[in-house]
Amino acid sequence: MVRGLLALALAFGAAGAATAGPDCPRPFTLALHEHGLLYSAATDSGIDKDFADELIRRSGCKVVVSLMSRARIWQLIETGALDFSLSGIANEERRRYAGFAWYFSNKYYLLARRDANVQRFADVEDNPRFQLGVIRSFRYSDSANGLVDRLQAASRVSQAGGLDPLYQALRANRIQGMIMEPFDYPAAGEKAIRDISAVIEFNDPAVQHGLIMSRKALPAAEQDKWRALVNQMRADGTVRRIFEKYFDARLATSMVEFQARP
Repeated sequence: MVRGLLALALAFGAAGAATAGPDCPRPFTLALHEHGLLYSAATDSGIDKDFADELIRRSGCKVVVSLMSRARIWQLIETGALDFSLSGIANEERRRYAGFAWYFSNKYYLLARRDANVQRFADVEDNPRFQLGVIRSFRYSDSANGLVDRLQAASRVSQAGGLDPLYQALRANRIQGMIMEPFDYPAAGEKAIRDISAVIEFNDPAVQHGLIMSRKALPAAEQDKWRALVNQMRADGTVRRIFEKYFDARLATSMVEFQARP
C-alpha cells in the first residue's frame, strides 16, 4: 500500500511539474565519475550509466557523456561549463549553483582496520595515529562530515581520487579507516579487506543523491522538466529495476523508496 501511494504521488508530482519534455536547444553535457557500482570505466557500466542512458532516451535530447573526477565535476557545474552529473548530494554551498533531482538515498559507514581498535567514533578522535582516507571533494552524512572536518583540522585526513587508492592505503596501513557506502561493498567484501577491517554505521538518516543540474547552464523551468523525468523514472519502477541489477531486492528497495525532500 505504501509503495503504491508513493508511486502515485510521484506520478502526479511529475505530471504537474511539466507538461512537456525538456527543450533541446543544443547538445548537453553530462559527466560520470568512477565510483564502485555507480560507474566503472573498465566495463563502461554501473548504476549511473544505466540511469543516464534511460534519462537521455526519455529526454529526446543529445547529451554528450564523459568521465571526470568528482572535484572537476563540481567546478564545472558551478561555472556552467557542465550541464549535468549524477549521484550528487547537496549542501548549502552547492545549492547556490546546482539544482537536484533525487533518485536514491543511502547511509554511510566507517570501514576501519581491526588493529586500530575502533569500537566507537570517539576512539577515532582519541587516537592521534588514526589517519582517515576520503575521496577528494566528497561529502557524506552529517556525522561523517563532522568527523572528516575535525580530523582534517588536525591534519589526519588523506585524500585520494577514487576508491582503489584508498583500499590500497588501508591494506598497507597508511590509513586506518575510510568512509564507504553501499556502492563500495564489492571492493570492501574482498577477502584482503574483509580480513583486516570492520564496519561501523554512522547513526545518521539516509542521504539523498540525485541528478545534478547547473543553475548557470539551465533555467529553473528547464530544471523542473528534467526533475519531472527523474520522478517519472522513480514512479514507473525504472529506478528500482536499475538498482536491482546491482543489489538484492531488499537493499535496492531501501535505497529507492524514500520521501524526497526539496
